Amino acid sequence: TPRRSTLRPIPNHLLLDETMEPQGSENAQGPLPCANDCGFFGSPATRNLCSKCFRDSLRRAEAVHQAVTAAATVAATASFSSAAAAPVDHEAATAAATEEGKGRAKGKSGRCAACGRKVGLMGFECRCGGVFCGAHRYSDRHDCGFDYRGAGRDAIARANPVVRADKQVDKL
Repeated sequence: TPRRSTLRPIPNHLLLDETMEPQGSENAQGPLPCANDCGFFGSPATRNLCSKCFRDSLRRAEAVHQAVTAAATVAATASFSSAAAAPVDHEAATAAATEEGKGRAKGKSGRCAACGRKVGLMGFECRCGGVFCGAHRYSDRHDCGFDYRGAGRDAIARANPVVRADKQVDKL
C-alpha cells in the first residue's frame, strides 16, 4: 500500500497577491531600540521609547506641569505690595516634584518600616503612610505620626453638622 502525502495545497485566499503588502511592512527596518538606551525596543507611536520609559516621561511631564501650575498660583496670590515679583523657578519646581514623588514611593516597600522585616503581601498599611509587620501594625508599637484624635474630631464634626435657626426671625 503506497503512502499518501499529507501535504495539501495552500488555499488561494491565504496566498499573497502582488498587489497586497505583507503585514507589518510599515516598519521595514525592524524594531528600533529605545531612545533612552534601556535595552528594550521602542515604537514610533511612543516617540521611539519603550512602554516603561514612555510612561515615566509622561509622569515626569505631568509632575512638572503640576509643580509649575502650583508655583504660578502661589505667585499670583502673593501680595502685590512688593515692587518685584519673584519669577517662577522651573528647576526648583521640578526638584520639589521629584522629591515629593520619592517620598511616596518609599512607603510602598515590601519591608516593615519599624524593624525592616519582609512583609510581602501581609503588610499592614498604617494611616501614617508606612507598611508594618504584624508586631508593629498598631500605632502604639511604632512611631506613628498620624493624629488620630484630630481625625476623630474632624469625622464627628463632618457627621454631625450644627443646625442653627435663621438670624432674622419675624417678630410679632
